[in-house]
Amino acid sequence: MKCNNGKYALMTVTSMGVRIIPTDRQPVHTSDTFLMTATSAESNVLNVSASLGLPVKVLTKFVEGSVIAAFIKRKLRERGIEYEGKEVPQGDAWGYRHQFNIADNGFGLRGPRVQNDRAGEVGRTLNAGDYDLKRLFEDEGCKILHLSGLIAALSPETGRCCVEVARAAKKAGTLISFDLNYRASFWKNREEELYGIFNEIASLADILIGNEEDFQLALRIPGPETEGKNVSKIDSFKEMIGKVSEKYPNGTVFATTLRQVLNANTHMWGSVMLADGKWYHEEPREIQVYDRIGGGDGFVSGLLYGIVQGWEYEKCMQFGWGTGAMAATVQEDYASPLDEEQVWSIYKGNARVKR
Repeated sequence: MKCNNGKYALMTVTSMGVRIIPTDRQPVHTSDTFLMTATSAESNVLNVSASLGLPVKVLTKFVEGSVIAAFIKRKLRERGIEYEGKEVPQGDAWGYRHQFNIADNGFGLRGPRVQNDRAGEVGRTLNAGDYDLKRLFEDEGCKILHLSGLIAALSPETGRCCVEVARAAKKAGTLISFDLNYRASFWKNREEELYGIFNEIASLADILIGNEEDFQLALRIPGPETEGKNVSKIDSFKEMIGKVSEKYPNGTVFATTLRQVLNANTHMWGSVMLADGKWYHEEPREIQVYDRIGGGDGFVSGLLYGIVQGWEYEKCMQFGWGTGAMAATVQEDYASPLDEEQVWSIYKGNARVKR
């Protein structure tokens, strides 16, 4: 799979917000000291490429004059992520704002608790008409457009926005990456509407990412036939992906992460991928976890970096395993590697000091 020669390595459509995290791995409800970061699952996927010097951009929307919007913009600039988005007046006190994500890290047998507060979220009004798609994809150009089911399902407006942006990108020769990210609460009473949106984006996608539940519930793919069989998680996923690749023959890469939670601090971390008809997998290995949120995005972030660089598929998956594991070691929900060597050291299990 070859990328075009666009200006941007990666681009995404996203609703930016802030994440509020207690310090020292304490629970939210007993804490009085918090760290605030600017975040979104989709911008997290751009972060590895941005950290390693590639040009990336988020297409989003901001609340005009908001101090939170100013905070988000500053943090995106610090991360090397360009942004483009319409400024929307807040309105009255019950008007628009940026989403809040409040989460702790968990510790030992106390699992993390996450609460999303999306009331009045300005990102729910994302509209493809707010962007000059011809300039972005035909004149400037982009190698990979990454879309997420979180944004596609956020509102009827965001669903239409994702479809229209995907169509424009595909027409210009941009590769499409789609992480299904099924959320039952987003789909309630909207099943037919969202299936149509997800099905079209998946049919345009070159890279499809999701777990078994994502493929079954978002794309209506029959589950693997495991009853009465001693089938491993990897074999089960392979059966599922075989069905997905038949339904979406435009796809070249199909991938998922494998995670087993031993406790909040220790997980088994692996991955499976089908690329150009060939299987690759990383057997789950034990990793230490500071904050599990963003590990999946970290995997996609490293995988797409490798594809942009033109690496062999196995190397892309291995790098994604490393950046996903790296995201789990930091308080932020994204990986920011110093260089490629740091990621390969993580992949190889080399935690020795480098002087």
